Amino acid sequence: MNATRQYTVSELSRRIKQVLETGFPSVDVVGEISNLKHHTSGHVYFTLKDETSQLSAVLWRSRVQNLPLMPRDGMKVIVTGRITVYEVRGTYQIDVTSIKPLGAGELQMAFERLKERLSAEGLFDVSRKKPLPQYPERIGIVTSKTGAVLHDMMHVFGRRFPALTILLVPVRVQGAGAAEEIAQGVRDLNAFGKVDVIIVARGGGSLEDLWAFNEEVLARAIAASQIPVVSAVGHEIDYTIADFVADVRAPTPSAAAEIVVRDRVSVLEILRDFAYTMRESLASRLKQHREHIGYLLKSHAFNRPIDLLHSHSQHIDELTRSMGAFASHRYALEASQVRGIGQRLAALDPTLTLKRGYAMVRKNGKIIGAAASLHTDDDVTISFHDGTVPSRIC
Repeated sequence: MNATRQYTVSELSRRIKQVLETGFPSVDVVGEISNLKHHTSGHVYFTLKDETSQLSAVLWRSRVQNLPLMPRDGMKVIVTGRITVYEVRGTYQIDVTSIKPLGAGELQMAFERLKERLSAEGLFDVSRKKPLPQYPERIGIVTSKTGAVLHDMMHVFGRRFPALTILLVPVRVQGAGAAEEIAQGVRDLNAFGKVDVIIVARGGGSLEDLWAFNEEVLARAIAASQIPVVSAVGHEIDYTIADFVADVRAPTPSAAAEIVVRDRVSVLEILRDFAYTMRESLASRLKQHREHIGYLLKSHAFNRPIDLLHSHSQHIDELTRSMGAFASHRYALEASQVRGIGQRLAALDPTLTLKRGYAMVRKNGKIIGAAASLHTDDDVTISFHDGTVPSRIC
């Protein structure tokens, strides 16, 4: 008789834990929440049940704040997480990573609450929205690489302005983890930096199908983008959280391509308008210059330049005559002065006085002006107009 291996309780619990956690690393479970308890630690514990079974669940405090909607008893949800074993009690449970409401009513409630919270933070404010570039050269697209959305957008780009560079970030646009992929695509294009605008797009669908675009992780990635983001999700009647936080909301992906890229025909028309305006401006300037030149050609000064030369010559002659008259006047004035001085000098000439019968007596070379200056036996010289005579006083 073969002996059966014996386990301790702890050993068996560890074996079961290993098997369960290895076999169920990530599962989605549909059920109804009951026995919800908020622990003082911040963790949330509840039971997930259906008509015949139940499953314990734990939601750690760090994940509670990222939920789009706070769970409550009676709510039907889709819970994503991994199966773990709590060895102390020997029970298994689901370690919850995310909770999504099941059904349009629950989803709409989650949508409204997240919208209200993000709006209060200012993520939807018009003041923080960035304008789109007028003439983008490189466009980043975050969407599925399969399906009609990408094809439709590329068709619009090719028709409107084929000289574009398109960078595709392929992502899942539906299902668990899709929101994280789309958000990472936005972040990757920002890190790359060499795109002018980002389009986040997917086709139409139900509220459940579009739910990835209502998750907070994507909303915050769009809000943090330094590059303008266009949200193009679903049909014209569909609105998502991504639409509110994006810089521009397009009703459809094809409309997003129309909004982002100008039609080359309209661009050419703008260039033609510029060329016409420049041509008209240049023609107007040339006309003004022609009229000015015509005025100059018709002017008296331009047509009779010899008259201007004669006028200047006449003016020079007048200046020459004035200079001659001034010189003559000055010469006559100077000659008259010279004559007057000559006459005064002649009146003072002693020779002329001697001619009139006078004589001049000198003693020792000095002129004697009085008789008292002479004494007996003084030798003197008497000068007449025609010579001198030596004499002695007796």
